[in-house]
Amino acid sequence: MPVQNSSTLISSVPVYYGFMPDAGEVNRNIMDTYQALREEDLQKRSHYFGGRYENLYFAREKIPAIAKVLEQAQYYAGCLLQKSAQHLRSGFWINDMGPGEATSEHNHDDMDELLSAVYYVQVPNNSGKLVILDKYSQTLINPHEGMFVFFAPDVMHSVRANCSTQRRISIGMNFGPLAI
Repeated sequence: MPVQNSSTLISSVPVYYGFMPDAGEVNRNIMDTYQALREEDLQKRSHYFGGRYENLYFAREKIPAIAKVLEQAQYYAGCLLQKSAQHLRSGFWINDMGPGEATSEHNHDDMDELLSAVYYVQVPNNSGKLVILDKYSQTLINPHEGMFVFFAPDVMHSVRANCSTQRRISIGMNFGPLAI
């Protein structure tokens, strides 16, 4: 299987990770397009906490290179869920964390999601670890550019403060059953 389980004995939450082939080129293309977007390109924003919207939504065609990330993520999701990737639908959003910003504790268990994921596009040193929470412990994940992290949608998680001087860019995703 292309994704690996990174759970430890102290955590009851299974967490899986994978990596994007050609991540350097894909991420450069995503960043070039993303930085050129304007306010009117934004479809919506949500989750206003700490003075910022945590989720920024754009149409897929506004960031063409994101298609490779979503295709790879859907393949991994199919493997993890033991379902054909063609029978899954996905949604995505951008999380753009500036210096000093964090992402509040939340989960993605809102509808019929089967799996949640995050993909890391730009990760400066010391820009915030992903925190996976369960009833008794926390699992800290140090993100890397080109890395995917997968977990159940009902898992509580957050991101620690970005202590770098640069923006940290990630792509959040949810996968659910394709309505037929």
